[in-house]
Amino acid sequence: MVATSRMFYVYIIYSSSLEKYYVGSTDNVERRLGQHNAGRGNFTSKGCPWILIVSIELSSRSEAVRLEHKVKKRGIKRYLQDNNLA
Repeated sequence: MVATSRMFYVYIIYSSSLEKYYVGSTDNVERRLGQHNAGRGNFTSKGCPWILIVSIELSSRSEAVRLEHKVKKRGIKRYLQDNNLA
């Protein structure tokens, strides 16, 4: 039996009502976006609906958390511009 490796994702979502971005990490982007849009989460409950801007696939949770912190430190909008994602 071959073990399948679980992938992790860093995702960036946007709220047009707040005109704000949010970055997070997860192992299931669709489920997490659904949670944000269902109002589960302190910051994101106020900005529904959220739309997915980008998700970046990584091979481990530690890589995902590292990238999430890097994006937050740089600033989400600036990170998107630097990487031609916005």
